[in-house]
Amino acid sequence: MMPEPQRPAAAREPVAEFRLLGRVPFNAFLTLQNRLVYEAGGLTEPGIVVLLCEHPDLITVGRAGSRGHIRWTNDQLQHEHLNVRWISRGGGCVLHAPGQLAVYPIVPLGLFGWTVGGYLRRLQAGIVAGFAELGVRSETSDETFGVWGRSGLLASVGVAVRSGIACHGAFVNVNPPMRRYAFVDAFPPPPDPDRGKSSMGCLLAERQATVRMTGVRAALVKTLAAAFDCPRCHLFTGHPWLSSAAEPAGKSDGRRT
Repeated sequence: MMPEPQRPAAAREPVAEFRLLGRVPFNAFLTLQNRLVYEAGGLTEPGIVVLLCEHPDLITVGRAGSRGHIRWTNDQLQHEHLNVRWISRGGGCVLHAPGQLAVYPIVPLGLFGWTVGGYLRRLQAGIVAGFAELGVRSETSDETFGVWGRSGLLASVGVAVRSGIACHGAFVNVNPPMRRYAFVDAFPPPPDPDRGKSSMGCLLAERQATVRMTGVRAALVKTLAAAFDCPRCHLFTGHPWLSSAAEPAGKSDGRRT
């Protein structure tokens, strides 16, 4: 395997900017992400913006997913108040709900000297390390992307690259209502086939104890900054470009924090 190119020694230390956004409607997130991707294209020094948020209930389908992975009829989807959105990202179907933490790094790959594969390994390593901070053992696979625990798939991974800027990211099941996940097949299958293709897990099931969203966010901020080799890290609540439809980070946690 060819080593990744290194950043020039004279480059400034990269900065990671983490934005805690609370609960954000998906359209509002897409608008913000598109603007951040555009802005990242004009950077001359390496820097990353990571959006951390929850979404209201919906299903998104990436390039590896299909309608066949969703085992509800259209009438049943309407009864569940679930919209389905086809998204130009990697990965398959993701069922979003409060209690799931979406992690969206906006990364100018060229300024960091990273390949797409190298970036994905860093993203997954940061998530695994974050889970370890919470006392949860997890694993990845050489054959596919995602992070698994004893209870099943804990974090789905699906990214896109636009003009050299990585976006979208990972979806961490902290403590969402798990009933619905039985109707959306997890893609791709887990490293251990005995767990079942549609086996979904969450951090609550792994720990068998209360898991606070605030604690998960704090752990991932620390470990992702390290995985991305960003010694300088800034943490903010909200974003000035985000629609007012978003709920504050504290409010979004509710009883799930």
